[in-house]
Amino acid sequence: MQKILITGTAGFIGFHLAQTLLAAGHKVHGYDGMTPYYDVSLKRKRHAKLADLPGFTATEAMLEDMATLSRVAADFAPDAIIHLAAQAGVRYSLTHPRSYIEMNFTGSFNVLEVAKAQGVRHLMIASTSSVYGANPKMPFQETDQTDHPLTVYAATKKAVEGLAHSYAHLWGLPVTLFRFFTVYGSWGRPDLAYFKFTKAILEGQPIDVYNHGEMWRDFTAVEDLVEGVSRLLPLAPPLPGARGTPVEGDSLSPVAPHRIVNVGNTNKVHLMDFIHTLEGLLGRKATLNMMPMQPGDVPATWADCSLLQQLTGFQPRTDLATGLKPFVDWYRDYYRV
Repeated sequence: MQKILITGTAGFIGFHLAQTLLAAGHKVHGYDGMTPYYDVSLKRKRHAKLADLPGFTATEAMLEDMATLSRVAADFAPDAIIHLAAQAGVRYSLTHPRSYIEMNFTGSFNVLEVAKAQGVRHLMIASTSSVYGANPKMPFQETDQTDHPLTVYAATKKAVEGLAHSYAHLWGLPVTLFRFFTVYGSWGRPDLAYFKFTKAILEGQPIDVYNHGEMWRDFTAVEDLVEGVSRLLPLAPPLPGARGTPVEGDSLSPVAPHRIVNVGNTNKVHLMDFIHTLEGLLGRKATLNMMPMQPGDVPATWADCSLLQQLTGFQPRTDLATGLKPFVDWYRDYYRV
């Protein structure tokens, strides 16, 4: 049993991860600012469900509030920290860039400072496939160049990866960053495409389909993401002087206990196939509003998860129909449609 501080537990992924770790017998303290980027009542209902589970406690505060974050960490004394909280949304970063600097970079800096002060065994930080940016090579590997981010969101996540490396090198802080790919599932975020599609289809409204449908995504079920992160939790990257046989294709830094791991479904799916699968589960056809590509968007994402499999023995494989059904069932129940 470990004590785990998770930032962003009222969020989509944090909620699912906290549930899984609590079920495994860990104690979890959640830290969330309840920002109004999307429906705050949905966030509060996630936290309320977690509050019913043994071993869960929480603090409502912003990551920029260093005094509160430091006090909470000192009182809870976590063995590990999983940092998920961030200003999300690729497109929102085009119009609200400052919030990404303040929440994603400054907030992550505060988490790094707290992790260093507490001497945690493992700090895990959520990154994103968006850092691959204009990289044309696919599937994306952790060792690929990521020097050309296309949005402020991606740039802040890339910057945090670099900042985390410096902390790992200077203070021996074990850090794993996991880059996740287009996550979907129940209790999801209303700003994400699959959520918007579902709402529009059930209401008989058209859905916006960008790049005229010629897009591919590595759609990843939230259950697979959580499984991958849970398995990585006990695998803190070792210091340079305490390493055994190298893992093939490892992203482990040569000078620090710092590693980056992709967590995706290892299968790029055409956007129209995704829409057709959703139509089948909903029992309704979508009205398509074909649109050009949006600024900062990329035509395809595709994860190479060989490193995750070598480290943990786990390979995400949930197919779309299997992964989307729990979401559709939850959506109909939650919104009573």
